[in-house]
Amino acid sequence: MNTASLSLDLDNLWSYMKTHGDAGWERYPSYLDRMVPLALRCLEERDLQITFFIVGLDASLAQNHQALRSIVEAGHEVGNHSFHHEPWLHLYDDSRLEDELSRAENAIVTATGVRPDGFRGPGFSLSETTLRVLARRGYRYDASTFPTYLGPLARAYYFWTAKLDAEEKKRRAKLFGSVKDGLRPLKPYRWELGERRMLEIPVTTMPVSKAPFHVSYLLFLSMRSHLAACAYFRLALGMCRLTGVQPSLLLHPLDFLGGDDCPELAFFPAMGVDGEAKRRWTGDYLDIYRKAFHVVPMGKHADLLADASLPLRKPDFPREDETATPPTEPAPQT
Repeated sequence: MNTASLSLDLDNLWSYMKTHGDAGWERYPSYLDRMVPLALRCLEERDLQITFFIVGLDASLAQNHQALRSIVEAGHEVGNHSFHHEPWLHLYDDSRLEDELSRAENAIVTATGVRPDGFRGPGFSLSETTLRVLARRGYRYDASTFPTYLGPLARAYYFWTAKLDAEEKKRRAKLFGSVKDGLRPLKPYRWELGERRMLEIPVTTMPVSKAPFHVSYLLFLSMRSHLAACAYFRLALGMCRLTGVQPSLLLHPLDFLGGDDCPELAFFPAMGVDGEAKRRWTGDYLDIYRKAFHVVPMGKHADLLADASLPLRKPDFPREDETATPPTEPAPQT
């Protein structure tokens, strides 16, 4: 059976509120103690091991350590999802990225006992500088590219619902990527960084059309028709097999939490569905996935690709003429 990978971006309640421009995120409200057990139970029922991309700031707070340790104790991998979870990471300069990644690494090690060697940028933010810093720090793979043409539509919806001023919108101007991202490959490849190489494992979209099929998108479709969403997912996986794509499927915390679990995030798509229904639907998608492919964590996927002859690709990110304003980091209120 062909290999596929599965991961979850462990974005917390405060990080969604911060990105959306909601007041109160500075208190770092968390749902990890509720959400992580729900996700682990769903995965255990299906004998699935995955990669959790952890935000360093969450790992730095003692209140989250039990939930984060339980991920490793259950046999799952951990990856680095940055420290501050700022989707404008592509604006950071070299020294700022070094600090961002090292702080996240140290916090994740403290919380879980494991040093991450895989990375995904928040909001799929990525730059050549990020790749070079990752390579210098010994990372084995990046998983930040999202090859779809629909990024600008997702960003437009986000701006429509968010409470942001002009400066905040400017920072988020490339959130979810551009139409050009749809031209990026679906199959894994290696970034060419001078004498260094960095494995890239993209978040998979539909071959040919590049339409998304990550679980949050499937849940949005299930609000109209769950049967149709499952049929769409099967079609996407069939297209992957037909074209030789080893898919990498993405989960998010809100794939396990409904509007009744987290009313603060009612602005997100599919949050009008209760948690029990969302978890049932998500379980259906995972059942379809594991029946179609041999599902492994991202690190295992990277291991299997280590000796493969993969295409080389030079970084082709637009150059930025500004850097992000350093965040004012409030003291956590626990």
